[in-house]
Amino acid sequence: MLRVQKRLASQVLNCSPKRVWFDEDRLEDIKQSITKHDIRLLVGDGAIKEKPKNSTSKVRVRKLKIQKSKGRRKGPGSRKGKINARVNVKNQWMIKVRVQRNFIKELVDKKIITRTAYRQLYLKSKGGYFRSKRHIKLFLDEHDEMLEKNNTKQVKPDKNAEKPKRLRKTE
Repeated sequence: MLRVQKRLASQVLNCSPKRVWFDEDRLEDIKQSITKHDIRLLVGDGAIKEKPKNSTSKVRVRKLKIQKSKGRRKGPGSRKGKINARVNVKNQWMIKVRVQRNFIKELVDKKIITRTAYRQLYLKSKGGYFRSKRHIKLFLDEHDEMLEKNNTKQVKPDKNAEKPKRLRKTE
């Protein structure tokens, strides 16, 4: 019963006959339709529809993702690739150095360290001296001379020093 209509509908909808759905209230209209044109009209009216494809549920995947975000299921028995394949060493370095450089820039902008101290810290971070942002903080706690507040000595102009050309009187 309605086998021909199901076949025609599957051709019109370009899907499997299993995925064709008929409206129970409009079965009389569907029985009378014997051409593809009739089927197209019924599809337009909504009497015949295409069921969605059966797909794999993502529930289990989401559950695993939550567990992995907590750090579970990541032991040595679950690892397939080398360390560099799992987390690229270069990317790790780039992230670490960018964080350190941004932190040092922030310190200069807030006038916590001097420009010379900035240069020294910049070069140290470039050379891989600091492990993390926290390590920079510890380093600054130990080396107070780098902080701006401790470098408040004013430079007095030397009387014997030569004046710049623009300040010299033309004789």
